[in-house]
Amino acid sequence: MGLLAWIIFGALAGWVASMVTGRRHGCCLNIIVGVVGAFIGGIIVQLATGRGFSIGFNLPSLAVAVLGAVILLAIAGIATRSSRW
Repeated sequence: MGLLAWIIFGALAGWVASMVTGRRHGCCLNIIVGVVGAFIGGIIVQLATGRGFSIGFNLPSLAVAVLGAVILLAIAGIATRSSRW
């Protein structure tokens, strides 16, 4: 995918993940969370299935990216809560 496609895909995945977790972010952070989430989700799927996963504009890829983004936001939430102590 091209750079613009990664930005659009990341924004969509990050936005859906922020809706799922209830953590509201701006557009730029949604893009970052979505793109990093796509990598995390791809690694998790590869470890779980033993096969590679190619990211493209389709529903399974979006689901994998959202899963990774939700995991990323959950880890970030745990890290920020534990640093307040």
